[in-house]
Amino acid sequence: MDKINKKILLVEDDKNFLWILEQGFNSNGFSTIHALNAEDGLVLAGKEKPDLILIDIKLPQMNGIEMAKKIKEKGINSKMVFLTGFDDPEHISQAIEAVSGTDYIVKSDVNINQIVSLVKEKLSIK
Repeated sequence: MDKINKKILLVEDDKNFLWILEQGFNSNGFSTIHALNAEDGLVLAGKEKPDLILIDIKLPQMNGIEMAKKIKEKGINSKMVFLTGFDDPEHISQAIEAVSGTDYIVKSDVNINQIVSLVKEKLSIK
């Protein structure tokens, strides 16, 4: 697989799902870094300046929506995609209102290949 010159920050507290995400992105040529909570994710977002941040909404210490708001407040221009188990309209609208231009993926509705495809689309990769 050709290397894609794009870095993805994965912020996910489920280690098994995180492993699946890393394998899927790495096998498709992406560079990945990860955090298991929002605080560490914020630090990595500022330090690494990833091209895209995949954020779980339900995280320890701070939820992913608050993390996304803080990322924007810090002037970090990474694209963001929320990836979560919540599929109710309240969480979807909160996530989309938090940061304009974000996408929202319900974990149970997709597989890793679909997630990678959405990220490629978001980053304009063919």
